[in-house]
Amino acid sequence: MSEHANLLRRHRAVMPSWLALNYGSPIEIVGGKGARVTDAEGNGYLDFFSGILTNMIGYDVPEVREAVERQLATGVVHTSTAYLLRGQIELAEKIAGLSGIPDAKVFFVNSGTEANETALLLAAYARRSDQVLAMRQSYHGRSFGAIGVTGNRAWTNISYSPLNVHFLHGADRHLPQFAGMSDAAYVDACAQDLRHVLATATGGDVAALIAEPIQGVGGFTSAPDGLFAAYKEILDEHGILFISDEVQTGWGRTGQGFWGIENHGVRPDMMTFAKGLGNGFAVGGVVARGELMDALHAVGLSTFGGNPIAMAAGNATLDYVLDHDLQANAARQGATIIEGLRRESARFPMVRDVRGKGLMFALELADPGTGEPSPPLAAAVMEATRERGLLAGKGGLYGNVIRMAPPLTLSDAEAAEGLAILTASLEAVHEAVSGKTTA
Repeated sequence: MSEHANLLRRHRAVMPSWLALNYGSPIEIVGGKGARVTDAEGNGYLDFFSGILTNMIGYDVPEVREAVERQLATGVVHTSTAYLLRGQIELAEKIAGLSGIPDAKVFFVNSGTEANETALLLAAYARRSDQVLAMRQSYHGRSFGAIGVTGNRAWTNISYSPLNVHFLHGADRHLPQFAGMSDAAYVDACAQDLRHVLATATGGDVAALIAEPIQGVGGFTSAPDGLFAAYKEILDEHGILFISDEVQTGWGRTGQGFWGIENHGVRPDMMTFAKGLGNGFAVGGVVARGELMDALHAVGLSTFGGNPIAMAAGNATLDYVLDHDLQANAARQGATIIEGLRRESARFPMVRDVRGKGLMFALELADPGTGEPSPPLAAAVMEATRERGLLAGKGGLYGNVIRMAPPLTLSDAEAAEGLAILTASLEAVHEAVSGKTTA
């Protein structure tokens, strides 16, 4: 048995069966530099998934590595929030200033799941209600409360929740009742549905709406720009808070705004964040109006949240994003890839949709004959990209979407290379399925 096969055997013996691995023959990543990684067999890849959007500025970034090494050299890896933490205060000041939220305060945790749990707690406490609105096809984490507001059965283990949740339309344009609608008509239909939900299914004291500006696990589906502005107008009439889950859309990734919600012209009451901020180190948090953050009466802390090592990484990463204007780079490189994929995909009937903003884009695959979602085709395209040296992710409500989010540092040459690999992979799968060439 090879070492690789033995490692896979050991994984399956001690790790949960539901801990999914990519690819028919899973890989072990042992090295990385910039936007590229190397596996244990010496194969190199252009990484278009960034550790699920977490290695936001790439691998082995000197500024981040050196900041962490400086903190390690002090001998202080952990003290806890019972003491003043200079790096935590500095990062909170930056995030509060960038948030656009008046009198903002920040609380650090370790993950997006924890961040969303915290935001839901703040909202429930402020409104004295367990009622929450969430979006169909959404994903907000793997904990008890976060699963309750996740609108995707593939990621929901139990039917009961500590929250009383009602799910809204907004990212489901594929449904027959919305077919042929313009953006304006769809937004109006969703807004009227929200009013109906509030009038019929709730007790009138709803705590909050939690929503992803672009749904991550949902396959990078998104509401039309302006939908959340229409929702916010209705929410404000009822005093309902709005939580924007920016775990995947924050820090300029969409190219069109530093926060994904900016595309809707909305200022939320709270935003949650995680993933890319630490560029691989565990950082998550909530930025919210000070009155909401300060309202909790019980004593609180976060043992590991905002620890000195994570804060060193977070400060260095955020400074790098701002100093190098990576939001503009995301807009430029994303346009190259998305426009190229739309142009090339016209040759492939199995591609039902190309969507995304900035360096957050996806290919949706469907059976060419029936038009039905096709997870097998998505799996085949993923395998084809890996064989050609590119790593991608998978998602979507039906598991038929290839989702990609390269590092924000992606170069012109890497964007062109990635587009070429994706095109060649689609050609190969198309030929395998149809027996026809597309040249």
